[in-house]
Amino acid sequence: MDLGVRWKLHGDGRTPAPGAVVRPDERLSWPRTVGLGAQHVVAMFGASFVAPVLMGLDPNLAIMMSGVATVIFLLATKGRVPSYLGCSLSFVGVAAVIRAQGGTSATVTGAVFVVGVVLFLVGVAVQRFGARIIHAAMPPIVTGAVVMLIGFNLAPVTASVYWPQDQWTALLVMLFTGLAVVCLRGFWSRVAIFLGLLFGYGISWLFDRVFGQIHSVDGAGRMTDHWRLDLSGVGKADWIGLPTFHGPSFQWSAILVALPVVIALVAENAGHVKAVGEMTGSNLDGKLGTAISADGIGSMLSTAVGGPPNTTYSENIGVMAATRVYSTAAYWCAAGFALLFGLCPKFGAIVAAIPGGVLGGITVILYGMIGLLGAQIWTKSGVDLRNPLNLVPAAAGIIIGIGNVTMKFTDTFSLSGIALGTLVVITGYHALRALAPAHLKTQEPLLDEGTSSYDEDASDGKPPAP
Repeated sequence: MDLGVRWKLHGDGRTPAPGAVVRPDERLSWPRTVGLGAQHVVAMFGASFVAPVLMGLDPNLAIMMSGVATVIFLLATKGRVPSYLGCSLSFVGVAAVIRAQGGTSATVTGAVFVVGVVLFLVGVAVQRFGARIIHAAMPPIVTGAVVMLIGFNLAPVTASVYWPQDQWTALLVMLFTGLAVVCLRGFWSRVAIFLGLLFGYGISWLFDRVFGQIHSVDGAGRMTDHWRLDLSGVGKADWIGLPTFHGPSFQWSAILVALPVVIALVAENAGHVKAVGEMTGSNLDGKLGTAISADGIGSMLSTAVGGPPNTTYSENIGVMAATRVYSTAAYWCAAGFALLFGLCPKFGAIVAAIPGGVLGGITVILYGMIGLLGAQIWTKSGVDLRNPLNLVPAAAGIIIGIGNVTMKFTDTFSLSGIALGTLVVITGYHALRALAPAHLKTQEPLLDEGTSSYDEDASDGKPPAP
């Protein structure tokens, strides 16, 4: 059985020739491959550790299960699609809404477990019928609007929870992270979030020494005098140990809030497979369904033990683009590093000690970037917002999602924010399309440019028959 765990040595194993790439089934020497694996771990650190902290979940468990999910993904795709699966930021807003409704960590992971199940089933359907079913249900106008409202729904979390804890640190971290993203080049720009975290730690430590304790709200929302950077938990943590596990709890209200994220995850996976295919010069269209299913399985396994969901990471695409090394051997090494970090509670304690002001500065940029990915989907797909068929459902759904509008159906059941906004976008678009005059029903492209080869002839990564 071909599991994609055998690699040919590329050239002399040292440096790719000018213009050459190291393909997924190739590798450099093992010391260089291990080094590249460590680089992939660093690239995903910022988002993959910030996300579980923002969701209120164990960062040690998150990094451990990201390694497990990456292994599952590599085995499922037989080493054809190089990718690292880390904690998805798309669920941060979902977790905030569920907790605001009185939900616990078990409620959050239970809701996301169901999302993983649905994502797996979507992948199976794509394998069977082709990606045209995704386009039929979720054209770019719908996908972009849902991604946008998920990101912008998080704005109140930054404004009311993180930023007030230390506004000046938040401002400096925001400026530093923004400069790092724009001004740095190559690999360093890809780890700008991680660099922002390091800068925030340093500034918080310096401000504590220079100005003493700060009088502001703490992480629990209480107005107190407290240190910006509290590392007391780091000294108490063990060097080696298992992370904290817990089982999921299922509540319909929480599940309905989480389900819209399926749309964002499908879009992320489709974009990732297409991007890797273009960079490696391979037709990976037939692997889209497998990639989506593998993402679903990894998320199900992670949330079943109390971890966060996982998704393909664009940060690691950037590392591949910069190094021109697409070897899946490097990702196996990255998964191994992640498992080791997950077994170090002291490392998790350092992550859990991230000051609120630092998170405030980072999330201002991070949440906005998530929302604007929706606009990027519209731009790449050529969505015409002058067409009322596109404009009306997107406008209504986004305002509902951002404003957290609530529809109360009974004393025990209501829909609001992300869930209601997504429902309005999807049902509104399809209902209006059914009633709209013919001249408004223009044909939109599939998912993004160049995906027209997604059809029944595309299987196992082979080009469709002419």
